[in-house]
Amino acid sequence: MVLRIFGLSFAVTVISLIIAALYGGPQAVLLVVILSILEISLSFDNAVINATVLRRMSEFWQKIFLTVGIVIAVFGMRLVFPLVIVWLASGLGPVAALDLALNPPADGAAYFPDGSASYETLLTDAHPQIAAFGGMFLLMLFLGFILEEREITWLSWLEKPLARAGKLDQLAVIIAGALLLITAAYIAPADTVSTVMIAGVLGMVTYIAVNGLGELFNTPGEDEDGELVEGSKGGPTELAKATGKAGFFLFLYLEVLDASFSFDGVIGAFAITSDPIIIALGLGFVGAMFVRSITVFLVRKGTLSDYVYLEHGAHWAIGALAVILLVSIGYHVNENVTGLVGVALIGAAFISSILRNRRSLEPEPVAAGERDDEPEKVTVG
Repeated sequence: MVLRIFGLSFAVTVISLIIAALYGGPQAVLLVVILSILEISLSFDNAVINATVLRRMSEFWQKIFLTVGIVIAVFGMRLVFPLVIVWLASGLGPVAALDLALNPPADGAAYFPDGSASYETLLTDAHPQIAAFGGMFLLMLFLGFILEEREITWLSWLEKPLARAGKLDQLAVIIAGALLLITAAYIAPADTVSTVMIAGVLGMVTYIAVNGLGELFNTPGEDEDGELVEGSKGGPTELAKATGKAGFFLFLYLEVLDASFSFDGVIGAFAITSDPIIIALGLGFVGAMFVRSITVFLVRKGTLSDYVYLEHGAHWAIGALAVILLVSIGYHVNENVTGLVGVALIGAAFISSILRNRRSLEPEPVAAGERDDEPEKVTVG
């Protein structure tokens, strides 16, 4: 199973490294490897969340996500998206934006004679609105999960009170809106306040729209006794696989989610290299492919059912990433911090799941006088 799931990712990795070697020699190969590790470490929580949604989709929509979705993830978000940002931010045409991306900053003087801008600086300057959109989308996802009552809780001392508070209607919107106002007022640079507010509101609206449409077209399934089972927030239940319009909107939801996760990776990549080809090879072809393979592995192996706290840990990692994105609008946050926080939370949830499974296998203590192996007393006479 491991070879079947990860085989394509390993093949793409080998091809990508060969292309990198032909394109830029050993240094390009090293950069692709570094970017791949960066993407996988930053996106492991993305894989866990993807798996929680993917396992609720029909086989047809799972295949669409793993084929069409990977094209969107690799070419759309890791290659085309940065070019579109530069295109819009610079006022250049698409061809000029691509030429600026492929040429060193010095050669970009053809478009900016005063040397005031390059592909890297233009994309970095767009970071506030990118981080605001992605941060608010991920924050709404985190709040939607943590404010809902669940049978199983991980950090019970915190999750249970939050779930009770979540009974207040639209509490997630209230909290997210308040944090957006705080970010715009106290964190965002003065000249970006309006763009941060607009982008943040768009992130919230996008989440509400995509998630709401998914629930609208979600149809109830049947359990083992033939009873109807309604889907929960975020998609249908295990027994009610999403098909048709429900499957489409879950697919759309996953693509927007993947885009939100990719923002920090794309921006962080420029701390390593500004070459869009190297970034596309490292983040897209290698990193994104392995994230997809990890997602499929989690679904096929039933890992989320075996380690029940993983989903909780991934959502807490999403909450942390959302806060980091909002803070990064005004302050630099090292990419290592972003990756380590997510890995630490998911690792802690994984260990907690193992301990829980071990406790469930331990035999229950038998009270004195209730042992099954005691010989039965027989009365004679």
